[in-house]
Amino acid sequence: MSEPVFERRGLGDVIPAPAEVRPDQAVTFTIDEGTAIRTAPGSPEAHRVGEHLAAVLRPATGFALPVGAGDGTIALLLDGDDTLGDEGYELEIAADGVTARAAAPAGLFAAVQTIRQLLPAEIEAGTPQAGAWTLPGGRITDRPRFAYRGAMLDIARHFFGVDEIKSYVDSLVQFKINHLHLHLTDDQGWRLEIDGWPLLTEISGGAGTGVDGTGPGFLTKADYTELVAYAEERFVTIVPEIDMPGHVNAAQHAYPELTADGVAVPQRTDSEVGYSSFVAGKEETYAFLDDVIREVAALTPGPYLHIGGDEAQATTAEDYRTFIQRVLPLVAKYEKRVVGWHEMAGVELPETAIPQYWRIEATDEGTARAAANGSKVIMSPADRTYLDMKYTAESPLGLDWAGTIDVERAYGWDPADRLPGVGEEHLLGVEAPLWSETLRSLTDVETMTYPRLPAIAEIGWSPRVTHDWESFRTRLAAFGPRWRRQGVAFHASPEIPW
Repeated sequence: MSEPVFERRGLGDVIPAPAEVRPDQAVTFTIDEGTAIRTAPGSPEAHRVGEHLAAVLRPATGFALPVGAGDGTIALLLDGDDTLGDEGYELEIAADGVTARAAAPAGLFAAVQTIRQLLPAEIEAGTPQAGAWTLPGGRITDRPRFAYRGAMLDIARHFFGVDEIKSYVDSLVQFKINHLHLHLTDDQGWRLEIDGWPLLTEISGGAGTGVDGTGPGFLTKADYTELVAYAEERFVTIVPEIDMPGHVNAAQHAYPELTADGVAVPQRTDSEVGYSSFVAGKEETYAFLDDVIREVAALTPGPYLHIGGDEAQATTAEDYRTFIQRVLPLVAKYEKRVVGWHEMAGVELPETAIPQYWRIEATDEGTARAAANGSKVIMSPADRTYLDMKYTAESPLGLDWAGTIDVERAYGWDPADRLPGVGEEHLLGVEAPLWSETLRSLTDVETMTYPRLPAIAEIGWSPRVTHDWESFRTRLAAFGPRWRRQGVAFHASPEIPW
């Protein structure tokens, strides 16, 4: 009986689209029981990338795929072109082997994600599959358009635990996402343990918290440290957000000394926004925030700390300015670079501060002014990138205040054209936020994320000249079988020829 034939992939049939693809139709390479993975000698990180690749390939192939610095027909080497940056790579697939070259381990990890996608979808199976594991021949030279390519998960309005977040990270990295922004605090819950302020999590992370009271839970410091390390091993930087001066009802419910009159506010489990505020003129506010920022910074090796700053309708303009001007030095004191929703740019910012634009309006003077003064900007316009928006009016999950967002709408924009005064040179990158008011499970998270997240990933990684909807929708269709084998839920959008 002949062996089943898996569907062959073309060299450019990956997401995000590579910068340069030179196929060689006469050449293929097949992984077999004799294949080994050779990694750059003397580099534990390159070895770890090799082990990551082997762990992906072993279940479906059934092959041993030893990893080491000796011989191997798949080579992961750190002698690449450093002009491609830390995440760039060159991938050559020849008849006698596969060679990935990069200047840094992050580039090798990116190359491994490309190799994974170039194999048949059956590679994602959890048990051995009969068939030939053939890669198309040729050469890819690739590098990211933007340094920051992110997703955001709101664990404040509905809590998601360590294993769920790890699973989310594993699905994200396949599309070369390199930042995960965790929204840790909001009116409905406080989700990170802070020494000296135990009631934040005991009361505002406990039973009955979250939207509709259905999302209790919090991360201990050990949990958070475990997540940071897990993400770091996959070249993902965790960006923690402590939202302020609005979205603070959970903190004020736990600690009444943070309110204006010293009286605890009631717990809130609704979805309203804009009603809570720290007291800008109260020293207790800044003593509390000094403690929180110090602890979060100490737990977070990445360079960024997000302070929110959005929807502070209960804070006067004067108090908002006072508050931001007091908090910015606290973040700098603990050697982090501040990120904030773009309302923060209504205050004069240091050039190291990063506004994150999230609204749907066509212009924003504050963000443009910050960009002109040297700040880099993260683009997250809600009408293109918000993963919590409904796909269609009939979608059972999600909101629609920014409209509905199908896959073509998520793909059909460019961040360098989004705001006047904020061009390519002003951008740090893009991020796709997912707010959790309507989410209750990891399945809900995945269903709202996929298949739209790959659109944002391609916008963030691939050269602008490669953006083509017909090509993208065809390449995206190949992920249906992959996600099913991985156990990742997704919305089977009718736009995509699954």
